[in-house]
Amino acid sequence: MTTKVDGVPGPRNNGHEMAPLNTRARGDGTHGVTIMLSPPDRSSIGSRDGAGALPDGDPDRAAWSGKMQFFLSIIGYSVGLGNIWRFPYLCQQNGGGAFLIPFMIMLILEGIPLFLIELGMGQRMRLGALGVWNTIHPWLGGIGISSCIVTLFVAIYYNVIITWCFYYFFNSFRYPLPWAVCPQLNGTDVEECERSSETAYFWYRTTLDAAPSIDETGGFKWWIVLCLMLSWTVVFFIVMKGIQSSGKVVYFTPLFPYIVLTIFFIRGITLKGAGAGLMHMYTPKVEKLLEPTVWLDAATQVFYSFGLAFGSLIAFGSYNTPKNNCVRDVLLVSVCNAITAIYASVVIFAILGYKATLGVDRCIQVNKHILAKHNLLPSMDVDNSEYEHAMASLNDTMTKEWEFEKCSLEDQLSSAAEGTGLAFIVFTEAIVELPGSPFWAVLFFTMLLSLGLGSQIGILEGMLCTIFDIDIFKRIRKPYVTGVVCAFCFSVGLIFTTGAGEYWLKMFRLFCRYDRVGRGCAYGNDCRHIHLRTRKVHRRYLPNDGHSAGSLLANDLAIYWSRHHGLHSAVLYTFDVTTKSNVRRMEWGIGNCRKQIIS
Repeated sequence: MTTKVDGVPGPRNNGHEMAPLNTRARGDGTHGVTIMLSPPDRSSIGSRDGAGALPDGDPDRAAWSGKMQFFLSIIGYSVGLGNIWRFPYLCQQNGGGAFLIPFMIMLILEGIPLFLIELGMGQRMRLGALGVWNTIHPWLGGIGISSCIVTLFVAIYYNVIITWCFYYFFNSFRYPLPWAVCPQLNGTDVEECERSSETAYFWYRTTLDAAPSIDETGGFKWWIVLCLMLSWTVVFFIVMKGIQSSGKVVYFTPLFPYIVLTIFFIRGITLKGAGAGLMHMYTPKVEKLLEPTVWLDAATQVFYSFGLAFGSLIAFGSYNTPKNNCVRDVLLVSVCNAITAIYASVVIFAILGYKATLGVDRCIQVNKHILAKHNLLPSMDVDNSEYEHAMASLNDTMTKEWEFEKCSLEDQLSSAAEGTGLAFIVFTEAIVELPGSPFWAVLFFTMLLSLGLGSQIGILEGMLCTIFDIDIFKRIRKPYVTGVVCAFCFSVGLIFTTGAGEYWLKMFRLFCRYDRVGRGCAYGNDCRHIHLRTRKVHRRYLPNDGHSAGSLLANDLAIYWSRHHGLHSAVLYTFDVTTKSNVRRMEWGIGNCRKQIIS
């Protein structure tokens, strides 16, 4: 006997209306979670008539108030913290300007096709990730559920980064900046701060109060707990009504970072050493292109910058009308994303070039003092040519005994970090050197907050849209469900407010899994619905055999990444702020990471 789900409208319209969740076995013996669109007489996405007609999805679904709102939401989600603190580092480490070659190739072969597929699926079916995959085939419903789970993990740890930005933002109103000077104990500077740096000490000891290892929590840090509560409160009020509330915020969060970047750009290019920083950044090292890890880093950056496989792009697309030209949207967002990453790199390394130049000047002054002390220089006021002549006259014994510092601009620039190290240590140290440093600190961390909140809106929207694919949740007001989700995430996120919080965050962040199964089933042999809406054939990305070039490439990269980096990188180290070195690894942490990879 065949069981049929009647299209009974729910008691409340929250923008996610859909037929009930059917978990019963079908009469043909096929088992699985089945979601049918309402009304029930519409054909599933797997059935196509001769004319290529496909169902238009839920006509009662919430929709964007305008094209600009949709575009800014996608930009806010895609252009995130990785464009600021990861892409510049990857350029520096992977061949400078030569890294743009694999990045652009991966953008074309991998990023744009997968971006188009995810956005197109959501737009065509007007469903979230769970509804889309169930409509493609009931057996693929687990992909939507797993996407929701992974998105939950990402939302939990991503908001911790926003929490740290809030903490630094509040401290930016102090003068002098708290990370500009070492704290004093009994009238003298703390020894640990003197051996490392003021910014590193403030990050590891004042902000995180880092524990010696991951198995020593060190208790909750109340200042981080309060900032975490503030972060989740802000996020809740932004997303509590879906795009009706978040759609208003996106007019600020994606645009403000560009204003700040432009201000920093104008200031940065006028600073001494900015040109040296840019030359170091973009001088191409073509031989690096022969290393497989360079191409892997480029592909990984494309994945992260677009936010693929989280279900958020499907959710954003589902609020469009089926006749929207999603191909044009994808191309515009892709170009904007790439330009933003390159533009941010110019700004970052212009400022870091200034910092490196000042570091070299201080280093030379220290060496001049040593030379003058041993009567090799008449005074410390001599020019650099005389200093270099005196340094060249030294033998190896004198160099070792007198402990000269190596004053190299290249070494100073090569010490740039990525992620939190760049934002909270390296760049904050550069900000300290700028006149009016509190003003620049406020601008910088406001920009990071805007970028972080913009991405967090998209992450949560993808997860909440998936939750509302399940009929039972459509009977509950969306603010209530959103409040429960935010409260749960806050509770789990408390683990990141302990002394071992950063170790846990790295474990959450570094290990993820890729699901790229079933996209060919959604579009058949010729990507018919995109042709139906745009009147263009896009077979260069979606060939006739039904396999996207981007999907195939993503599968290969996921396998290579898990083999090359997964098990070998599944190591958690403790960190000594004074030596900046790894101390020991936690074997139980390796097992945890392996479980995350397998899942």
